[in-house]
Amino acid sequence: MDFTPTPQVESLLERIKEFNEEHVFPVEMELLRAMDEEVTVHTPRAYPQGLVELRERAKSEGLWNLFMPDERYGAGLTNWEYGMLCEEMGRSPIAPMVYNCSAPDTGNMEILAEHGTDEQVERWLRPLLEGEIRSCFSMTEPETSGSDPTGLAARAELEGDEWVINGHKWFTSGAVGASVAIAMVVTDPDAAPHKRASMILVPTDAPGFNLIRPVPVMGHDGGPGHCEIRYEDCRVPASSVLGERGAGFKIAQDRLGPGRIHHCMRAVGGAERAFEIMCRRANERESFGGKLAEKQFVQDFVARSRMEIHGARLMVLHAAWKMDTEGKRAARQEISMIKVVAANVFMDVLDRAIQVLGALGVSDDTPIAAMWRHGRMLRIADGPDEVHKMVIALRELNKFKVEEPQPVAS
Repeated sequence: MDFTPTPQVESLLERIKEFNEEHVFPVEMELLRAMDEEVTVHTPRAYPQGLVELRERAKSEGLWNLFMPDERYGAGLTNWEYGMLCEEMGRSPIAPMVYNCSAPDTGNMEILAEHGTDEQVERWLRPLLEGEIRSCFSMTEPETSGSDPTGLAARAELEGDEWVINGHKWFTSGAVGASVAIAMVVTDPDAAPHKRASMILVPTDAPGFNLIRPVPVMGHDGGPGHCEIRYEDCRVPASSVLGERGAGFKIAQDRLGPGRIHHCMRAVGGAERAFEIMCRRANERESFGGKLAEKQFVQDFVARSRMEIHGARLMVLHAAWKMDTEGKRAARQEISMIKVVAANVFMDVLDRAIQVLGALGVSDDTPIAAMWRHGRMLRIADGPDEVHKMVIALRELNKFKVEEPQPVAS
């Protein structure tokens, strides 16, 4: 494995760093507040005006849709190449939106590109790629276990040339201001567990798509939100199925493979930013007759954080490389492992940074508190730690199972 960036990636990485330093970091807290104040259920716009202007600048400079591996729609980078760029974007909560590389739009665009019909591509994918609209992903339900999606209860029934959708969803991320939802609903209740559900494209202005509320997350419910949705006799054309009927789980896995790489590399980038803020504070702040950097416990924070970030980065790049070279299925174990490791490293480094910053660390005068609030969900989203650990363990244990002796023919 050689993770030396190609000239193209090296150039993009340098340009993103410069763009972040010059245009993103100076206004990130202002734009985060604008997201909360300007994107609301009463004014459901895609982005606040200040962010729209910054996105146009990034687009004009060619720093746009870098996540798309298909050269028809993006830069045509491999997953590990994009991972390096994704880490840099993860240094700011606002940066992925600036470059049109934020979840859940990225995953939605990837599966539209891979499974969408010509009509679906024209209606939804192209406006998403152009940054004209946002989308949301509607799978999790409050009444069923999110860690076991074979138990989904929301239903869609085919009546003539329309799907009629009924169900209760929540944590439909990004629904406020989105133009379309990709809903995972049961279309074949009597089929095998992993063939019961389909993905259906639902315009958010369709009658019966009812946005109940953004669910408050640790006291925060502003911006695009993690929303509670009720589908009540919501009708969409039969042609709204994304991919094949009953292929919802397969498409979800297609979506999650690259998406987990993106999440993990952003987590590494966020941890790196928190690490830098912590180190600067330790070198500047005096307490009990000396700099915090002179205290042994702070040095332990710094040493452990540096080792953990470095290890997580290499693990994520390796998982991405394996997915590029051997396919998503071959990299399942590595992807499960990084999902646990990167999210926990991110939270551990953030927690240490908060301790070193003291009261400043829990304020909104630095990005640390917002990063902690957003980052904590990573240990649950796209599969909780415990499920990934269970799967990791079972795969390893299966390697060492003793084969049952074959009966001897008499």
